[in-house]
Amino acid sequence: MSKFSNFNFQDKKALIRVDFNVPLDKQTQAIGDDTRMRAAIPTIQKILADGGSVILMSHLGRPKDGPEAKSSLKHIIKHLAELLGGKTTVLFADDCVSEKALLTASMLKPGEVLLLENLRFYKEEEKGDVAFAEKLSHMGDVYVNDAFGTAHRAHASTAVIAQFFAPENRMFGLLMEAEVISAEKVLHSAQKPFTAIIGGAKVSDKILIIENLLERATDIIIGGGMAYTFMKATGGHIGSSLCEEDRLDIAKELLKKAEAKGVCIHLPSDSVIADKFDANANTSTAPSHEIPDGWMGLDIGENAVAQFSNVIKRSKTILWNGPMGVFEMAKFQHGTKAIAQAIAEATAAGAFSLVGGGDSVAAVNEFGFADKVSYISTGGGAMLEYFEGKVLPGIAAI
Repeated sequence: MSKFSNFNFQDKKALIRVDFNVPLDKQTQAIGDDTRMRAAIPTIQKILADGGSVILMSHLGRPKDGPEAKSSLKHIIKHLAELLGGKTTVLFADDCVSEKALLTASMLKPGEVLLLENLRFYKEEEKGDVAFAEKLSHMGDVYVNDAFGTAHRAHASTAVIAQFFAPENRMFGLLMEAEVISAEKVLHSAQKPFTAIIGGAKVSDKILIIENLLERATDIIIGGGMAYTFMKATGGHIGSSLCEEDRLDIAKELLKKAEAKGVCIHLPSDSVIADKFDANANTSTAPSHEIPDGWMGLDIGENAVAQFSNVIKRSKTILWNGPMGVFEMAKFQHGTKAIAQAIAEATAAGAFSLVGGGDSVAAVNEFGFADKVSYISTGGGAMLEYFEGKVLPGIAAI
């Protein structure tokens, strides 16, 4: 059992750093995707069930100069109350460190929840200001970090605040524990064959993760726009496909390193190509290293789907970060959907699969595979940095 599960929160005020940075509709302020909120509910419910009270702190959006209406956490109060079953009192403090907020927190009764206003209304939050962190710490008896999505930030509420709580009174929440356990399983105790599927637009965003995975994976599948930089680096003709010209040497180097380490790098054998970057573009297919001038690869082709699916289905561990194409456009989503299907089938056959990164998570949700993979990470940048081998401040603090 974990430290959190063993802890008795009766009559304790638990100050929880959650990641409620959810997308809001610009006009209505309605929540577009509540995945991160739902992920934090079991942690909150355990504390309330023990007879404790909860003070929630989070950021929302990127407010530039102090408070702004569109970034207020008041927009999520109603939905939070619904997620907690509709019977829990959810109070709101229109500031996160005011005397009034502190008084409200001190008067909380067991079973009640207080949501503090957006932490980033204060510049001190992102600066990791010690005095600001100390003010926040006065809100609770116990500090719980359940915000994996911000664990890579050395902010006041994620990394600095922990020092104001005794070691026995600071801990991860259930979400953070699950994230760390899943990531550690892939990074340090992966069953072989271990396949990493890396997609997205730019090689530059994924260099470090590929380098780190070369020490661990047996196979690395590369798809999305970044595949064409590798194609060109190996002498292919890629038409007007996305290419980072200044990363061609790095792409060559990564391929050489992989060969030396016996890691198989798989590039898409064929592509769905378009005459422009547009949902209504004319489309065709071509070998990925023979794309005609004026055409661009926007998805992996059928041969690549079969090629990649075979690799995935014989894997025991699978990490997926980044789509295979421009899956937001119906014409170019087949590759990403097929990869999600292959991962689901491998998982059903006993593989451990971890999906992370905003677009990959959006894809498994959109295509109905969310409950068919082993674990979906709530942290995009945090997961990426974890797999790059970096120390995450929010984890190190605990």
